[in-house]
Amino acid sequence: QVQLVESGGGLVQPGGSLRLSCTTSRNIFSMYHMAWYRQAPGKQRELVATISPGDSTNYANSVKGRFTISRDSAKNTVYLQMMSLKPEDTAIYYCHSYRTYSEYWGQGTQVTVSS
Repeated sequence: QVQLVESGGGLVQPGGSLRLSCTTSRNIFSMYHMAWYRQAPGKQRELVATISPGDSTNYANSVKGRFTISRDSAKNTVYLQMMSLKPEDTAIYYCHSYRTYSEYWGQGTQVTVSS
């Protein structure tokens, strides 16, 4: 059973920072692309950032310059560093791993940006 275990969500004030973590198995971490998605209430799930096994990254326009996705191969963990958070960043954030014909999702972690 593949597991993606997320952590790091919480309540933060506008302008604040949070770091999300997603830990998985060595096989998944080394062979799959990893990504973070988010889903706000009443909205569709949207892609936030991706990182390849070779460390190539891509970001949604709405988070460019504020969010950074990274990988730690020693810990089989992918991070999403979020800075300058805005109320519109409030959502459940999901870790996602994927390759051709195969994908896995984490359980999600809530991020709330509010004063």
